Amino acid sequence: MAIDSSPEKLADEAQVFIPEEWEEAADVVAYDSITCPPPICVICGPPNSGKTTFSRHLLNVLIHRYRRVAYLDTDVGQAEFTPPGCLSLTLADKIAPDLAIPCLKTPERCFFFGDISPRKDPQTYLKYIHELYDYYHQTIRGEHLKIGVPLVVNTPGWVEGYGLNLLMNMLKHIAPTQVIKVHVPTESKNLPTGAFWLPDPASHEVTLIDINSNRQDSSKKSVQSQDDARLLRDLRLLAYFRKCVPINMSLTTIQELDHALAVHAPYEILMSSVTIKQLHSQDMEAFYKSNCSIVALADSSLSCQNSPCCVGLGMILHTLYLVLINN
Repeated sequence: MAIDSSPEKLADEAQVFIPEEWEEAADVVAYDSITCPPPICVICGPPNSGKTTFSRHLLNVLIHRYRRVAYLDTDVGQAEFTPPGCLSLTLADKIAPDLAIPCLKTPERCFFFGDISPRKDPQTYLKYIHELYDYYHQTIRGEHLKIGVPLVVNTPGWVEGYGLNLLMNMLKHIAPTQVIKVHVPTESKNLPTGAFWLPDPASHEVTLIDINSNRQDSSKKSVQSQDDARLLRDLRLLAYFRKCVPINMSLTTIQELDHALAVHAPYEILMSSVTIKQLHSQDMEAFYKSNCSIVALADSSLSCQNSPCCVGLGMILHTLYLVLINN
């Protein structure tokens, strides 16, 4: 299948429309006079409601005031600044001119979860989120308290059943100053009212802001049907691995990228010098099943609370270790 993943093509297909309600909500977070130290804002709601689009808009508004903003991405299926399957903490200092164009950044800290949903291993998923937030709180927020580095937390759309329990756990640990709840027309899909994660809402001061989903283009036509999760994941992988090839090489299809990577010279090292960990499984044949698979490259010297931090993605080919890219 041929896919034109150029920024120009993506921009032509979906110019993002930001409604006035969203602009007002972002201004409340960014310019709330009682917010000191800077805000910690969590965006949550059902799938396909526009959480990521709003979070990127909020990021732009906050950069205007604070210059640097931290972004905690907990949506492994639709990661914003990394390839899919990752949980990351990224520092942003430049405004994104077009919210419709995928934008990859090198994160401050990153864990490779290895799946597009937390369903298989929710405890590890929560552990990584807690560690990323703790790193922000202790290192970034602590060192830059006078300057102020706010935090934007984007969450996945799994808000029913056990997914709601995960979100509540996340909210309790982060203790945000503001929570943006995105609503969709189907009421049964929306989150519970109020500070639903707190046993006693009066025990923690938090500003709740409700906004309506508005998946529209610049002509105010719904773009909900255009949201193809698999296509967006493919585009982010294309953008990530494209950095392995010369910048002047034209790549507009998956087939062209496949060819470019196939002729890319690998790095060869002994398998005995690395440790292979099979995620979400105790399969003894992990080595054989990892052949020709995308894997995370982790550095144990960069461990965050005993969890090796991901420094890039690569691929295993037979007895060779093929490093496609390193952040």
